[in-house]
Amino acid sequence: MPQPSQSKSSAKGIKPTSPNSKISKEKKVEEKNNSGIPKKVANRMARRIAFTTGLPTLSGMGVFIGSYVLISKNILDVPPALTLITSATLFFLGLVGLSYGILSASWDNNPGTILGIENIGPNITRMRASLKSNQKEPTKEAS
Repeated sequence: MPQPSQSKSSAKGIKPTSPNSKISKEKKVEEKNNSGIPKKVANRMARRIAFTTGLPTLSGMGVFIGSYVLISKNILDVPPALTLITSATLFFLGLVGLSYGILSASWDNNPGTILGIENIGPNITRMRASLKSNQKEPTKEAS
């Protein structure tokens, strides 16, 4: 039986909401929406990453398959070192493509050029500014 000072909602473990808590939730949602990468930009980055990382990575896997087919059908005797070096180079290109895909995406409403080289400098500047602001935040909370 609930005590007279408790309401039914607090007896069930549900905290009563106040108008101030609703406003603070709305502010948190707004801050969360403003602090992240815009959805259009994220989609643009994902497309660039899929292309610049996907093609070299699939090609790196294809080198193993191609080498196997060439050797097993007695078409060509491919040295294992050549297979390893070629696939490693293509996997490295995929890794570089990951960074390029992120940094070359335009943050403007228009998608920019196909290669997006003009966006790399401003995006590196944004990334550095973001890292600096993230490093400064813990010191603000400590004081």
